[in-house]
This record gives sequence, C-alpha cells and structure tokens, in this order.
Amino acid sequence: MDLTVPEYAYMFGFLQADGHLCQGAGQKGRLSVELNSRDIDLLYRFKHLTPYNSSVTERTRTTNFAEHHTSAVWTLCSLEARTKLNSLGLPYGRKSRLIAPPSVAFSHRDYLRGLIDADGSIGRTGQGVPFISLTTSSTAIAAHLCTYARDITGVERTTNRNTRDGVYNLTYEKEAAQSLAADLYYAGCLSLGRKQVKADAAASWTRPYDMRIVRSRRWTAPEDQMLLQSDDVVAVAEKLGRSEQSCRMRRWRLRNSRMLMPTDE
Repeated sequence: MDLTVPEYAYMFGFLQADGHLCQGAGQKGRLSVELNSRDIDLLYRFKHLTPYNSSVTERTRTTNFAEHHTSAVWTLCSLEARTKLNSLGLPYGRKSRLIAPPSVAFSHRDYLRGLIDADGSIGRTGQGVPFISLTTSSTAIAAHLCTYARDITGVERTTNRNTRDGVYNLTYEKEAAQSLAADLYYAGCLSLGRKQVKADAAASWTRPYDMRIVRSRRWTAPEDQMLLQSDDVVAVAEKLGRSEQSCRMRRWRLRNSRMLMPTDE
C-alpha cells in the first residue's frame, strides 16, 4: 500500500469512503467493500492489488429500493493488512467524520478520484451542464478537495456543512468540472468504468454563446469588518462594488456564525 503508486492511492481513497473496517475479538476482524454487482470488476482489481488472501462474492437480497438487489462484496481478513490500512488513516467502525488525507506522501489526484468514485457523482445536469461533486462528513476531506480543485480550476469553494444533514456538498460545474474531471480521470487510470465514461463525455460540452460567465470574488477580512461595523448596507455595497443582496447575505452569515469571523490578518 504505497500511496505514491496511483492504483494504491485510488484504492485507499475508495476504502476510506466506502470500505468498512470491523474489529472482532482478539485479532479477528475484516475489511469489506460492498458495491452494486455491475461494479464487481473494480473489486477484482482490488483483490489483484492485494498480496493477501481475500475473496469476492455476490449476494441477492431485498432492500428499500428493490425486491431483488444483487451486490458484490470484497472481503479481506488479514491482520497485517488491516493494521497497515488502519495506520494510514482508515479507522475501525464509524468513520465518516474521522477520515482525513494520509499523513504520508501520496498521489493526490488518484486519492481524490477514489473518494469521488465512492461518495461522489459526475455527469450532466438536467440542462446538460457537466458537473463533478463530492459529499462528505469530513472537514479535512472537504478542505483538501477545495484546495486541490482551486489549484486545478481557479475556482474557490467555501466549506460549510449544510443545515439539513450536516454534511459538505461540494460541486463544480461547467468549465471547472471539465478541468477537474480531465485531471482526475486521465487515460488509463483505475476507476469505476461508468464514471470514467461520464468524465470523458464531460469534455464534449461547449458553453452556449448566450450563457453568461459569472466571476466570483472572494471576500476579504477588511471587507467583512466594514460590513459588520456599518448599519448602512446600501452604502457599503456601493463602496465595495458588490450587490446589496450579496452584502446582506454575507453579513447574516457572519452574524449567525455560519463562517469564521474576520481577523485583521
């Protein structure tokens, strides 16, 4: 599990998001990954990459979504393998908020592709616009994707949990999605085949001539201070060259602890 190797970095990211590490009595335990049977090829790739005995099986059961659902399960019981994965950052038991990027050197884009294949989406919206997204409960994972995507696309994202279920929903659309998808889903990479197809299809989108480009502008600490210290939002909006609606929303978020308060630094 050398995470500088693209296949292992991808595999580890996928396991952090969709794997389950269980600890039993004594030295017993297992790692398992359950996917829809249509994705069984990926589990065989994991089995091939792992130098320990493991198995891939299929089972059919009744779920909330289908009376007969067939899934594929990869199971690994080796204590040595589980110890290695745990030391790299795959916790035992519930882990959604605990996972974080590895502390050792690793291939960033392959690791992120593993996370997105497991807990993200890629494709086209109802309007045909390309998008790529990740849903995560981990602050460290959300921040890492935002930093990496900013370097690739130039697009800034604010990491805030949504109020309904307390998770981060990070989405990139249009040209930003194309750039990010092209970087993460490069030719010959290990990935879910169906998502690789969607990533390749994203490259064919062209912005309609009448679709305007919205340029986002980051708020600075001095701007936040000015907004908080004045009761005249209209005057502040005019001075800052921002819309009144944008200023009112920003002030509400600051005052209601929806984001960090500005500092002088």
